[in-house]
Formats: sequence, C-alpha cells, structure tokens
Amino acid sequence: MPELEQLHPVHAPAVLAFERANRAYFAASVPDRGDDFFDRFTDRYTALLAEQEAGVCAFHVLLAEDGTVLGRFNLVDIDDGTAELGYRVAQHVTGRGVATATVRQLCLLAASRHGLRTLRAATSHENAASRKVLVKAGFVLVGPADPAHLDGKPGTWYQRDLSRRP
Repeated sequence: MPELEQLHPVHAPAVLAFERANRAYFAASVPDRGDDFFDRFTDRYTALLAEQEAGVCAFHVLLAEDGTVLGRFNLVDIDDGTAELGYRVAQHVTGRGVATATVRQLCLLAASRHGLRTLRAATSHENAASRKVLVKAGFVLVGPADPAHLDGKPGTWYQRDLSRRP
C-alpha cells in the first residue's frame, strides 16, 4: 500500500528518478522543468528541505512499497493558516484514484500536522484530470487564475475549507 511521507534527504534519489522517468509526461500538461532542474537537482533539493525546515512549505512524497516515488504532493507558501497545493503523479498510476485519495489524505494532514484552515490550488483549463481530482477531493471553484501563475495558460483557482468534510 502506498505511503505518504514528508520529504526527507533520503528520498532524493527516488525523487530524481521519478522526475526523470515522468519528464515527458509532465511536460504535456505543465511546463517542463528544464535541463537546469536536473543539472542542479542536489542544490534545488537542499533548498526545498531548507524551505520545509523554515515552515514556509511542506513537501510530501507518495511512496510505493519498494520505495519508488508515485507522486509528489506539496503545500507551498504556508501563511496565516493557508497554503497552496501542488501535486503530480507518475504516469503509470494515473486514472486509478491515486491523486484524489492522496490529496484527500494531505488535506487531513494539512489541518492536523500543519494547522492549516484553507488550501488553494490553481490549474490550467486544459488540465481536466487535475480539475477532476480537486473537485473529488472537496475543492470548489473560486475564480480565474492569473495566467502568469500558470506559465501563461488560462486557468482557475479552487479552494478547500479544511474544517469541512468533502
């Protein structure tokens, strides 16, 4: 059974393998991270851990029983009880409810472990799968997202009040 864990230094090789294996798949729906991301992965990973340690963000990985990463689920820009949710799952597990179940689980953790009251998530209009995950996980549409937030693509903000069950 997959397990959601907070990001830790030991996860670095599995996260890098996940990003490399799914690069083309991710690039079809979100902007490619670029070669620099992979060339400077160790530095970037260390910076993520520092942000997490500072309480600005909370990064999570969904791990298969063999330790491979099935997905990344992140709470970023934590401030005053609110954070932005971001996630990506491996191509081979899409369409199986993995993202929805894990986003629901992360909503519980966001409230209990991180003291959050509200989560927000932006998704482009062309990312139907992400919109479906958010709605199934109890998020509601709250308005248009600035295309600059979505690398120039039009999109929508969704929000979830964590005190309410979906």
